[in-house]
Amino acid sequence: MAINPNTDFSSGAVLTAAQQNRFPRGVMALATSTTSYTLTTTETIATGMTVTFTPVLNRYYRITYFEPQAQTASFAANTQLTIRLSSATGTVLQNTIFQNETNAIDQQGMTCIITTTFASAVSTVVVGTAKCSLTTSAPALIRDSTRKAQLLIEDIGPA
Repeated sequence: MAINPNTDFSSGAVLTAAQQNRFPRGVMALATSTTSYTLTTTETIATGMTVTFTPVLNRYYRITYFEPQAQTASFAANTQLTIRLSSATGTVLQNTIFQNETNAIDQQGMTCIITTTFASAVSTVVVGTAKCSLTTSAPALIRDSTRKAQLLIEDIGPA
């Protein structure tokens, strides 16, 4: 789909409904969690990372799944975050991987982002899932009141 940007506005011009509809609509759904989560080798929905919203056809949405601190196992392992539709086994929209190449515990923040449109304007569930390839040394997503995990859906404009 082609991008449909707004036009330049000039003094005295009439603002139309079509121009108003080209503006971004902002936050459509947001989930946050301050509860840490122990990773397993099975991909599961991370604690609190589920949102439901109704998309509008022919609009772009930016979906961001953020984990403030992902801790890997103490052996060469990878931690994966995925944005999916519906469930832990639903359609993959995007994923990101943090690969630990050493035999020591490693940690960093992780962000998974996608800009997409939706095929239907029905209630839609989006989830953030996580897993680690090894569970030695209790890999985890570490969160607290100042390090919140977030799953955010933003309407960023017409497609």
